[in-house]
Amino acid sequence: MIEASDTCTQLWCVTPGGYELRRAPLDRSGDDMLTVRALASAVSRGTERLVLEGAVPHSEHQRMRAPFQNGDFPFPVQYGYQSVGVVEAGPAEWLGRTVFALHPHQDLYRLPVAAAMPVPDALPPERATLAANMETALNALWDSGAGPGDRITIVGGGVIGLLLTALAARLPGAEVTLVDVNPKRAELARSFGAAFALPAEITDDADIVFHTSASAAGLATALAAAAFEAKVVEVSWYGGRAPSVPLGESFHSRRLQLIGSQVGSVSASRRPRWPHARRLAKALALLDDVRLDRLVTHIVPFGEAPARLPALLTEGEDALAILLDYR
Repeated sequence: MIEASDTCTQLWCVTPGGYELRRAPLDRSGDDMLTVRALASAVSRGTERLVLEGAVPHSEHQRMRAPFQNGDFPFPVQYGYQSVGVVEAGPAEWLGRTVFALHPHQDLYRLPVAAAMPVPDALPPERATLAANMETALNALWDSGAGPGDRITIVGGGVIGLLLTALAARLPGAEVTLVDVNPKRAELARSFGAAFALPAEITDDADIVFHTSASAAGLATALAAAAFEAKVVEVSWYGGRAPSVPLGESFHSRRLQLIGSQVGSVSASRRPRWPHARRLAKALALLDDVRLDRLVTHIVPFGEAPARLPALLTEGEDALAILLDYR
């Protein structure tokens, strides 16, 4: 057993729109523990914007807690759940291994061996940070029941929407369309083997529709894209906001199904056989696709995070995956 440094630096949300870096001691409890030096961590733009704004509803304060979170909602809170690093201390068989962990943004941390997932050797650390996002996309695909040959529409070209596009386009014979208000997403959609449409261009012929834009307009577009007795899977999380849901006009005559998908529980269709660890390992394996590197649009040095993250999260810049770099 090899030991490492005694202190770390953590990123905390301390006020609406405000971050700060804090020094803290490392927890030394437990024998079967790893000390991990972070290489990169991904900022979940939608969820972490709500956290930064103090918009996590009181009813969800406990359910929304991230593993290893410090502090409580709304503030001050240390949040995050997409970290990749190298094991510096712990059992000999783990030393030097690159691992993924559901850990907040922090340069050095300790966690149980059971909470670390080895990253495949061929997978770059930057892409591996998207593992939790890929889990969300995979779980939603399972919830939808989508299969070969289906017409599949994804409304919202953020990270989750694009990962869903990439996964759905792998289904044999599937006809996949990404819908977004930003025409710049068209080239990305085509790179994954999918078509692209603006909201005004959709037709109501999809067998499966995913909504990921976290907007009332996007949800209306998703419902409008669904064919008779189609399933619409809501993947967005709105925090305390209550979007308008257009259940009038043809919603009932088309007998649409609107369901929620959330990654905290493994999809019911897989739950008896798929523990969370198996799903996470599969998500990492599915990231073995160099095309996904294009989803990382911003890399921020960890020391600059308090100054740069608020604008990236809240001011409308065209950002997809935002990574914090610890090297």
